[in-house]
Amino acid sequence: MKNNEFNAVVSFVEMENPIKDGKLSGWDVALKDNINMKGTLTTASSHMLSNYKSIYNATVVEKLLDAGVNVVAKASMDELGMGGYNLTAHTGPVLNPHNKACSAGGSSGGSAALVASGLVRMALGTDTGDSVRKPASYTGVVGFKPSYGLISRYGVIPYAGSLDHVGVFTQTVEDAAISLEVLAGKDPHDMTTLDKDVVSYSNLLNINLEGKRIGIFKNVVDVIEDENVLDVFNNLLSKLESKGAILVEKSLDQDLARTLFPTYSVISNAEAITHHANLDGLRFGLSKEGETLEEVMIHSRSEGFGLQVKERFIYGAYALENDNQFTIYDQARKVRQLLVDAYTAFYDDVDVMIVPASPSTAPRLDADAKDSKTDLFLIAENHMVINNFSGYPSITVPMGLIDNMPIGVNISAFKQEDAKLLGFAKQFETILEGEHA
Repeated sequence: MKNNEFNAVVSFVEMENPIKDGKLSGWDVALKDNINMKGTLTTASSHMLSNYKSIYNATVVEKLLDAGVNVVAKASMDELGMGGYNLTAHTGPVLNPHNKACSAGGSSGGSAALVASGLVRMALGTDTGDSVRKPASYTGVVGFKPSYGLISRYGVIPYAGSLDHVGVFTQTVEDAAISLEVLAGKDPHDMTTLDKDVVSYSNLLNINLEGKRIGIFKNVVDVIEDENVLDVFNNLLSKLESKGAILVEKSLDQDLARTLFPTYSVISNAEAITHHANLDGLRFGLSKEGETLEEVMIHSRSEGFGLQVKERFIYGAYALENDNQFTIYDQARKVRQLLVDAYTAFYDDVDVMIVPASPSTAPRLDADAKDSKTDLFLIAENHMVINNFSGYPSITVPMGLIDNMPIGVNISAFKQEDAKLLGFAKQFETILEGEHA
């Protein structure tokens, strides 16, 4: 594959060793460019790492190679994973295959675009807030974030360790399930991985929606302003009811719901500044001259990082500075737990939760930022972070088209109920077949 029509590729990969026979034989695959593959550039789309060549394979890469994939490209992303529209990569914005004037979403927009364009069968992404599931909505593909700890993150350049998940983009739910069978498993290199047997997820997709209870995340639906999105979502709800599903509205306390984005911002940026302290211009990556070690670090980081990354580092450092760690960071952690507790209660009487994955189709690349970042707007745009707070599995599947642009539905399940989630996603995919053709 030597096609970069959508500016989705940071570097092309030529496999040096023979491709193995395995469960994924014949699959062309792309890796988000924060995933280490030995002998390839791994830049995380940052000028700071633009010359960094991996010296080892991430665990997910080892698993994919053993399964017989052909890795063809490292995919563009927002710099160090920090962004929602894939605008901050040092190689420039990723273009949406459905309309090149529009964003592919971020931070895993390159991976999403390569799957949406049919150039690869599967691509790996990472999801810290919604960075697999939102691009999937914008590009009309399946974007799956499994349960926290199900897939190893060893060898993946982090953003925020307590929130980061490795996920997959595919054209179908079945391919996502097969991918999880290959990628899941305990990893001695990653102490956060779950010690549980790998399930044959692709053999558990045939469920019956009759009598199943499906929760609707009312806080989000109520603040979506685009009537076209609501029409597509209501069409899905009608189809689910026709299959015998029982719809149940679920709401957080509205004041608590308003904390979703600020809580995420504090925790993710505080963790980010800690994770990336090693990008100092001394050990690897970009290094600029200076008369002292401090000058080398200042000059290297000043030139190596883009504006958005610098902003987030500043916010993160502020949240951890002296007493701020208690009044800001620790408070955010407490609010995170309140959100998780309230969200967990949703599942007392429903099988899964659903909501439009995004409040609109993909924005234009030249669109002005929304004038007022109101709390309600932020709820609509950032609600999927709750599944990173909780570590619960979550998937976006195509829901329909609005003016020829795709929009997705997000489905989430209780912790480690990935098999159930994939089964529901498969049924959604089946009943919506043709809606987004």
